[in-house]
Amino acid sequence: MKKILFTLAFTMLTSLAIAKDDRPVVAVIEFKNETSAPWWQNGVGRELSDMLSNELLGTGVFKVVERKKLDSVLTEQDLGASGRVNRSTAAKMGKITGAQYLITGSVSSFESSGSKGGRFSFKGISIGGKKSTVSMGIDIRVINATTGEVEYARTVEATAKSGGLSVGLYRGGFGGALGGEKKTPVGKAIRAVLIEATDYLACVMYDQDSCVKEYRAKEKSRRRKTRSAVKLD
Repeated sequence: MKKILFTLAFTMLTSLAIAKDDRPVVAVIEFKNETSAPWWQNGVGRELSDMLSNELLGTGVFKVVERKKLDSVLTEQDLGASGRVNRSTAAKMGKITGAQYLITGSVSSFESSGSKGGRFSFKGISIGGKKSTVSMGIDIRVINATTGEVEYARTVEATAKSGGLSVGLYRGGFGGALGGEKKTPVGKAIRAVLIEATDYLACVMYDQDSCVKEYRAKEKSRRRKTRSAVKLD
């Protein structure tokens, strides 16, 4: 009898725990590139989406659909290449993968200044002396997998610098196509924009507290800086 009661109690508690799990279920679509960034090559879009997925999982407030489960649907809908998601496609993807939201990302701006003169690499070890600055921006969109509507969108920008005589061991780096960028300005900028995007998504999709106001202020500040950089008639 005690064993039966214990089993029933455990089942009820487990059911309650599952019912209270209100974490958003998301699928991160392969990133696309809208710039002439020299570091972009085949495989980078997938690596960026995987990096964002890892950051989202690290917050503890998201459930992320596995890449393997997503790949077959991506191939069928050709979303990895186009980045376009219409209502019927979103609904189908949501039903097949179990995702409530589809997250798309694109590198929308990239600028690099300075010189890489005096820098050379040998067997994975890079040595450089001159300064360089990288500015990068990504556009993030969150699409409702039932309605196909864009519920959240944000542009995230970052600037990273390097300078002085430096020695870096770049064996592996980020891995894959981005291997070797871990300690470069490009790598630093990538990490910065992905972390900022993750914090923003956790705020608006889960926390929904005072952080929302803070991000609105950040967005206003970003827009002011953008406008002040040019003269508008």
